[in-house]
Amino acid sequence: MDVEISGQLVVPEHALGVVVFAHGSGSSSLSPRNRFVADALNEAGLGTLLFDLLTPEEEADRGNVFDIELLAGRLLAATALVREDPGATGLPVGYFGASTGAGAALWAAAEPDNIVAAVVSRGGRPDLAGPRLASVRAPTLLLVGGADEPVIELNEAAQRELNAESELRIVPGATHLFEEPGALETVADLARDWFTRHFTGR
Repeated sequence: MDVEISGQLVVPEHALGVVVFAHGSGSSSLSPRNRFVADALNEAGLGTLLFDLLTPEEEADRGNVFDIELLAGRLLAATALVREDPGATGLPVGYFGASTGAGAALWAAAEPDNIVAAVVSRGGRPDLAGPRLASVRAPTLLLVGGADEPVIELNEAAQRELNAESELRIVPGATHLFEEPGALETVADLARDWFTRHFTGR
């Protein structure tokens, strides 16, 4: 089914690249957590696209929330739109995925003709990309809260399947939503550094 994709694309002057956000279940492009990270990336000279992977009607069906192939397809469509935007022409593209969105980001990054410069997963479920993990070529940063033990184990298992450069960073004391003081700031800083390094090659 074709669905119109709309969102908020911000491309600062002299941007180093554009980060496309893939939110997780129960979240949206209005998520204060994603908007916080996006603002931090914008301040560092990185473009961002916040958009909804599913329509409200689709979100009502919980099966769609975990349909990683469907979500990845929407992410690929949004990526194509970013690359066609005059303000983002020629800029490297990265993915920031949260929860189930991380699985979709890695699934999309594994597409043979989709060149992605870097991926960051926040409290993500990279394991949901399953057999696609071995085909991911983009450097991948996995960020997990230190108190989010089940998700730590899922990220460790997923990292073992990745053939690309990868790093697993544990944010001490943070739970799944990184609501603790300073936790989200740490996520934003680590994501900024990861994207900046891999967008510029420095």
